[in-house]
Amino acid sequence: MGMRTWILHIDMDAFFASVEQMDNPELKGKPVAVGGTSDRSVVSAASYEVRKYGVRSAMSVVKARKLCPEIIMVPGRMGRYKEISHLAMDVLREFSPTVEQASVDEAYLDGTGLERLFGPIDEVGRRIKERMKEVTGLTCSVGAAPVRFLAKIASDMDKPDGMFIVRHEEVGEFLRTLPVGRIPGVGAKLLDVLKRLGVRTCGDILLKPGEYWEDRLGKYGSALFDRARGIDPTPVTPHEAAKSCSAENTFSEDTTDRALLRKWLLAQSERVGEDLRRHGYKGRTVTLKIKYSDFSQITRSKSLDGRTDNTGVIYETACALLDQVKLPRSVRLIGVGVSNFEARARQVTLFEEGPAGKEATSELDKAVDAVRRKFGGKAVTRVELLGFKKKPTNSAD
Repeated sequence: MGMRTWILHIDMDAFFASVEQMDNPELKGKPVAVGGTSDRSVVSAASYEVRKYGVRSAMSVVKARKLCPEIIMVPGRMGRYKEISHLAMDVLREFSPTVEQASVDEAYLDGTGLERLFGPIDEVGRRIKERMKEVTGLTCSVGAAPVRFLAKIASDMDKPDGMFIVRHEEVGEFLRTLPVGRIPGVGAKLLDVLKRLGVRTCGDILLKPGEYWEDRLGKYGSALFDRARGIDPTPVTPHEAAKSCSAENTFSEDTTDRALLRKWLLAQSERVGEDLRRHGYKGRTVTLKIKYSDFSQITRSKSLDGRTDNTGVIYETACALLDQVKLPRSVRLIGVGVSNFEARARQVTLFEEGPAGKEATSELDKAVDAVRRKFGGKAVTRVELLGFKKKPTNSAD
């Protein structure tokens, strides 16, 4: 008898809001939402304390405040969320080499065979949750099932900080009473069609043959019929290696201050360099991106003699590109990126780092990375960025 297939879905609980509550203990237990503070803004994420009032992501801040006047709106920090996300994905890779990140706060893991290493699937899930809490400081919910779509449904059955397992012998009974709207991919329009056809649960779908659903819904009908029977051949597929890494920020006020732009480039170069080093990549091409106040945009690139993950090299190259650019209008966005990768799976030669001293600086970068992973992103700050308050209206890193 072969090994039983297991797929796990891991979902970080109220991720953005939980990070904010972790970093600021004064927010713990309070109705926190991440998003803009203006009336035109929307809620990006909501803590469980504020969800009980009906506040949800994508809701306008105006409506959220009406539902919960005590709501505490916190600006988003995507750089910090990505930092914790990297840690979370690293935890999952401790358990299986086959991890597919579905978003910044969720992933699928192929758990087939893990029972031989860690014991029953319940123990696998428990260990993942325990290790996730230890490394990231946050809780997650785990769902496990023989197929992918059921694993995702299962992770939502016992949130927050829960675990739900749909065992092989339980699939049929679990699906019989499952509302059809719980199937991933069944949106509002399809749900309306199914309701008109008398379908409320997956069990209702099985009252008709597959041909019936294919005639009425085409390929969607075939897929729906398969899901109702617990069939999903979709594997867990790790994403292809990234082809570039970048960081950019949109300012709250347009500027022509080159000194300020250089500070932003330094902060961005730190994020890009840390990301490259974390994933073991070096890039040969550095690209500067500028968007002006009239929304016109330019990019300038330079190819280096050798590939690098060095923060200083990235920053110096980006500044050199900036020096070559005239600023006919004020700048609303600036960014830096590195591309033309090569995975660092081979021996580095003595001639690859460019100017003397850069390899030593790279070792310093790694030491700084280690301190920040252990004590947080603000544990170490470059002298050039002391007192620099990063308050853009939007950031993407």
